[in-house]
Amino acid sequence: MRQPLIIQIQENMMLNKNTAQKELKYVRLMEDLKEKILSGEIRMGDKLPSENELSSNYQISRQTVRKALSILENEGYVYAEHGRGTFCSKPMRHKRNSKNIAVVTTYLSDYIFPRVIDGIDNVLTKEGYSIILKNTRNSRSQEASCLQELLKKDIDGIIIEPSKSQIYCKHMDLYEKLEEYNIPYVFIQGCFSKMREKPQVLMDDCKGGYMITKYLIETGHKDIIGVFKSDDMQGQNRHKGYVLALQEANILYDPDKVIWFYTEDRKVHPYESIYQMAINKYKMDAVVCYNDQIAMKVIQALNHAGLKVPEDVSVTGYDNSYIATSGGFRLTTIVHPQEKLGEMAAELMLDLIRGDVIGDVRNDGKSDGKKNNQKILIKPEIIIGNSSCERKNNL
Repeated sequence: MRQPLIIQIQENMMLNKNTAQKELKYVRLMEDLKEKILSGEIRMGDKLPSENELSSNYQISRQTVRKALSILENEGYVYAEHGRGTFCSKPMRHKRNSKNIAVVTTYLSDYIFPRVIDGIDNVLTKEGYSIILKNTRNSRSQEASCLQELLKKDIDGIIIEPSKSQIYCKHMDLYEKLEEYNIPYVFIQGCFSKMREKPQVLMDDCKGGYMITKYLIETGHKDIIGVFKSDDMQGQNRHKGYVLALQEANILYDPDKVIWFYTEDRKVHPYESIYQMAINKYKMDAVVCYNDQIAMKVIQALNHAGLKVPEDVSVTGYDNSYIATSGGFRLTTIVHPQEKLGEMAAELMLDLIRGDVIGDVRNDGKSDGKKNNQKILIKPEIIIGNSSCERKNNL
């Protein structure tokens, strides 16, 4: 006699649930062991706990343990010796002829990144390479996850924009693992404080912050507000340039005139801070902004508070992005050679793969016939737009 349909459905649901639980158990064991191997907790040649120990520790059957170990063995993480047990394999040597290079950026579609990626792609495609594209959304945990994933792939190198580069890096072990596997990497846009000797292509952001602040001072501005990002290297260096220009002009640095924001509050905090300053009649005749995106938020806040740009307050940006120009408006900003930066990073990566890079030479990004540069520092240029004007009464 056939079972009622409702009973059949319930039994199928229980069967699917039990199957899913078994799947999760072996996956959890497999991922835990893999993470310990990648982090160095389990090293080459180390013997893994026995099947009985793993079964007891994870509260799973020996059959589930064998399934997890079998997958790890197929992926090259472990090897089994009959009668002796299971051991951690030698580091997987990634083939240098895979023709795959990973590009990890904080964002993919926002702002300057498409053109940076285009520059990387232009160079690598000509040399027969393919790009594996990842983004972290400027999350440290997501960056660690990306690196863990890439360590499992067959790649020749990584071009990476670090997430929140001003904050201490807690996943240094993953970068050390890249070096152990002989996978070269190039930082773009920033680098962690403990890794400043590593290959990198950066803007000279201190110089850029100095140049644009000096321009405002030379055009009669004295009450200059600064809006900077606190959790990345670019923001800290642009702030340094701002301070240097003020000091050079004998203008007292006032911390109350500096607005710091984080990645998470970038869409709200700069706008709200400037708006409150404006409606409370805070004395200001110019605002130096971290980048063009923030500059547009600042202009919006000033307009909503009843002030005109540049008649009442001059505003400057940084990056010379597509949003810096529209309908006759032209933001005063610092040029960011987006596509060129990507090309330079790709060329440096190719030199590293070929073993052509041996030096540590400061370079302004212009062709000087040198190939042996591990660190390339791009010289900034200023573009004067109509978001700023002279304060003749102060000249």
